[in-house]
Amino acid sequence: MTTSPVHATLIAAALTLAALPAAGQSVPPASATRAAAPASLIPAEAYTLPNGMRVVLNVDRSDPVVAVALVAHVGSAREVPGRTGFAHLFEHLFFLNSENLGPGGLDKLSARVGGEGANGYTNMDHTVYLQTVPNDALEKMLWAEADKLGFFINTVTPAVVAKEIEVVKNEKRQRVDNVPYGQVLPIVQSALFAPDHPYSWTTIGSLADLSAASLEGVRSFYRRWYVPNNVTLVISGDFDPAQTRQWVERYFGEFKAGQPAPIPTPRPASLSETRRLSYVDKFAPLPQLTLVWPATQKGAPETVADELLFAALTEGPDGPVYQAVVEDAKVSDGVDGFVWDNQITGLGLMQIRAFENVPLDTVRAAVSAGMARFRREGISAEKLERLKASREAALYQQVGSVIGKVQMIADSETQSRRPDLVDTYLKQLKALTPADVMAALDRFDLARPHLELSVLPKGQDALALSGSQPAKVEAEEAIVQGAEAAVDQTAGRTQVPRTPSRIDRTVEPPAGPTPQVKTPAIWKGALPNGTGLTGIEDHELPVVAFQIAIDGGQLRDDPARPGAASLVADMLVRGTQTRTREQFQNALKGLGASLSVDVGQERTLISGTTLARNFGATAALITEMLTEPRWDPEELALAKSAAIAGIQASRAEPEEVAELVMRRALYKGSALANDVRGTPESVTALSLDDLKRFMASTYAPQAARIRVAGAISEAEVAKAFAPLAARWTGPAPTPMGSIAFSEPARTQILFYDVPGAKQSALLFVRPGPARGSGDWFKGYAANFILGGGGFASRLTQELREGKGYTYAADSRFAGGTTGGRFEMTAPVRANVTLESATLMRDIMRDFGTTYTQADLDLTKGSLIKARARAFETLRAKLGLLARIGDDGLPADYIARENATLSTLDRATVQQVARTYLNTDRMILVVVGDAATQAKRLEALGYGPVQMVEPFR
Repeated sequence: MTTSPVHATLIAAALTLAALPAAGQSVPPASATRAAAPASLIPAEAYTLPNGMRVVLNVDRSDPVVAVALVAHVGSAREVPGRTGFAHLFEHLFFLNSENLGPGGLDKLSARVGGEGANGYTNMDHTVYLQTVPNDALEKMLWAEADKLGFFINTVTPAVVAKEIEVVKNEKRQRVDNVPYGQVLPIVQSALFAPDHPYSWTTIGSLADLSAASLEGVRSFYRRWYVPNNVTLVISGDFDPAQTRQWVERYFGEFKAGQPAPIPTPRPASLSETRRLSYVDKFAPLPQLTLVWPATQKGAPETVADELLFAALTEGPDGPVYQAVVEDAKVSDGVDGFVWDNQITGLGLMQIRAFENVPLDTVRAAVSAGMARFRREGISAEKLERLKASREAALYQQVGSVIGKVQMIADSETQSRRPDLVDTYLKQLKALTPADVMAALDRFDLARPHLELSVLPKGQDALALSGSQPAKVEAEEAIVQGAEAAVDQTAGRTQVPRTPSRIDRTVEPPAGPTPQVKTPAIWKGALPNGTGLTGIEDHELPVVAFQIAIDGGQLRDDPARPGAASLVADMLVRGTQTRTREQFQNALKGLGASLSVDVGQERTLISGTTLARNFGATAALITEMLTEPRWDPEELALAKSAAIAGIQASRAEPEEVAELVMRRALYKGSALANDVRGTPESVTALSLDDLKRFMASTYAPQAARIRVAGAISEAEVAKAFAPLAARWTGPAPTPMGSIAFSEPARTQILFYDVPGAKQSALLFVRPGPARGSGDWFKGYAANFILGGGGFASRLTQELREGKGYTYAADSRFAGGTTGGRFEMTAPVRANVTLESATLMRDIMRDFGTTYTQADLDLTKGSLIKARARAFETLRAKLGLLARIGDDGLPADYIARENATLSTLDRATVQQVARTYLNTDRMILVVVGDAATQAKRLEALGYGPVQMVEPFR
C-alpha cells in the first residue's frame, strides 16, 4: 500500500478493538489502545490560482507513482429537463481530442508512459478525470490535462458527437436497459423528486435526450462549466511540490475565469405520503423489494448516524432486519442497506432480493418485524464500535493508493471546495453514540413517507406489494436493423487552427528521472504439516493482507453432484464448534479483520486483512475455522438457499450466461461444465455428510500455501500458524485434474436466446497457455495491442471509437495453473451483432500479419514503464506471491519477463497469433435476441447457428 506512516497511526487507531473469544477459547485478545490521530487523514496543501482554479497537493513517497485528477464541479444536477445525460456525454467527448494532443492523443500518451489508462466518471455532482502514471510522467500529464481544459472544444465536430452518442447509448443498454433491475434507480429518482429537481433524472440520461444532443449544446456546456473557477486539480504521489507548483502555473495559469459557479443549495426530496410502485422486469429472475426514504445531503450532521443506522439494521449476522428476513422468515439470503448521500440531498435505501415465488408482502412484514425489534432492543455500545471500526477501515483502505486519495479529495472539493471533509466525517463517526443512532430510526420509520418499489419477474405480477401502482419507465427500445446511421468520427475533421497561448504547447514536455523500481523481497518457509509459507514484509501500514490457497477448487467437485466445493467454502464462515456464525463473524470484526472463502476452478482461496498487532488472534480464528467447522444443519439450509438464489441471479446476466454456455461446450461431462455453485438440483441434494467427506478428502495441508504481505515478519507468521500446523493434518489428496481443453475441429457458433435483448453479449474462446508456460507472457504482451491495452487496443479503437458498436471490448490470455484460454468479449448493440462479430473475428484473424513495428515499440515501452505501478498495494504483493506459489513461477519471474519483453520482436508476436488466434477453430457464444439476430450470423461462414437450450 502507498500510505505515509502518519496514516498508519490512524489505521491502528481505527482497528484496535477487543476480540470476542468464546468461552474456553484461547484466541489472543486485540489491543484496545488507541493511538493519537494526526491533524488530517490526507495531509494536503491547497491553494487557488488567480483565475480561480483550486489545486490540492498530497505528497506520498512510498512508491514512484503519481495520480492526477481534474475535477469539474458539474454533474447531471447541472443539466435541465430535455438535456439529460449531457454531463456524462461530455465526459466521453473530453477524452477524445485537443489541439496539441491530437485525436486519441491522451490515450496514446498514457500508453507510452506506462500509465494505468485515462479514466473518469460522472455522477450527479461532478465529473472526475483520472490518471495514474510513473512519477517521471507528471509534467506530461499536467500538460495533457491543461490541453484538454483549455484547447479541447474547437476539435469537436458533429461526427464526433454522433459517434459518442452511440457509445453512450451502448453504455446505457449495458448498465440499465439490458440487465435485471436496471430500471430501479430511474424509477426511484423520478418518484422521490419533483420533475424540476436536479436529481429527478439519472446521470446517464434518456435515449431520446442523448439522441438530441448537438455540437452547439456541447460548446455551450463547455463554456459554462469547464472554466478554471469551477475546476480543482488534485495530485497525489511522489513528486516535488515546489516544481509541481511551477508546472501548474505554466500550464493552467493563463486560462480565463468564467461565470461564477456557486455550490448548489440543498433541496430535499419531496414525498408527502408513502407510495407503492411496481414494474415487471423481463430480465429479472427473482422478485425484489426496494424501500427508499428521503435523507439529508452529504456532510449534514445527521448523515453519519443515518449511515450507521442502516448498517446496524441490515448487516449480517446480527442486524435485526437481516435476522428477520434471512434467518426468521427465510425469504432472502441478504439485505442491503445504505445511505446515498449527495451534494443537494440524500436517500436512505433498503433492498431485498427475495427467493423464487416469495410474495413481497411477506418480505416487507419481515422488514417491519426487524425494525420493530431494533426499536425495542436498541444498539449496544459494543456493536456500535464494531460498525465504526469497519467504516474507518474502509476509508483507510481507500487512502492506501494514490488513486484512492485523489478521488476522496475530489469528492470533498466538490462538496465544499475544501480537501479535508473526510476529517470531519471521522470526527463525527468517533463521536457518535447509541442515542444518535436510535434518533436516526425516527427519520426512517416505516410510518414516515417513503417509496416501496416491487420489481417482478415476467408473469409474476401477483408477488407485488398489495396496493402497488404501475411505475413509469422509459419506453422500450425496438430492435430495428439499420435504425442507426453508420458513424465516422473522422468525417469533417480538419486541421484546427491552434488557439494562441503564452507558451509553446505543441511540444510535449520531457520525462523526468526514470523511477527506480525494486521487486519486493520475498521470504519463504513451510509449516511442519507441509503447508507452504511465503511473505513480503512491508511496514508502510500496520496491517497485514493474507491468503491461504488450497489446490482443487471446482476441479474436485463430483460432475454428477456439483457444488460441494462452493458449499463447503460458505459453511466455513458460518461458525465453528464453539462459536455461532454471529459470534465468529463478530470476533473477526472486533479484530478489525475481514475474511472470505472463495472457490475458483483450480483452488479454494481464504483471504482477508487484519491489523498487524492482531494477526495472531486472526490466525487463531482461521485455525478454528479450518479444524473445527460447525456443520450446523440450519446454516446449511441457509447456505443452500443463498447458492440457489445466486445461480438463478447469474442466469439473468448476459456475460455470465455466455461464460456458462462456453463452459458447457468446452467441459462437457466435467465438473467445470457447471456454475461453480453447482445447479439448483445438485445443491438441494448435497448433505452435510457429503460436505464433510469433501472437506476431509480435499482440504489437505500439503496442497495448501499461506502467503502474507504487510507489517509482520516470517517468524511471527510461523508462530501464529503453529497451532494450525499441529491440528491440520492428513494425507495428500489425489491429483486435481486440469482446466485445459482441446480446440474444436471447426468454429462453432452457439446462440442463447434472450427475447427482446437490446444488446448481444459476444464471447470468442480458444485454448491458451497456462500461466507458467513460456508462451503466456508473450501472449500477454501481444494482446496489449489486440485487446488488453484499453484505448491503445484495436478492439476498442475499431468497435467503440471507429464504429460506435459497443461501450467496452477487450481480450485476454487467461492463464491458470493447469491450462488457459484466450478470450475476446464485447456487449454490442443488438442490431449490429453480425457486423460486430465479423469485425472482431477479422481483427483476431489478421492480427499477426498487420502487427507493426510501431505496435511493438508502444507495447514494450508501456509495459516496461508500467512496472513502477506493479507493487503499490498489499493486494498486488499477494499477487506476486500467488504467481510463484500457485502457478509455479520462479522467484525471479519478474526479471525473466522483463528480459522476454526486452527481446520481444514481431516474429514472436506473429507466432503467438498463428498458435492461439486461429479463427477457424474457435467457439463463439452469442447471448441475445435470436428472433432478429441468430439467422444473420450464418453470414460469418461457419455453418448453421446452434441454439442452446435455456437453463432451467
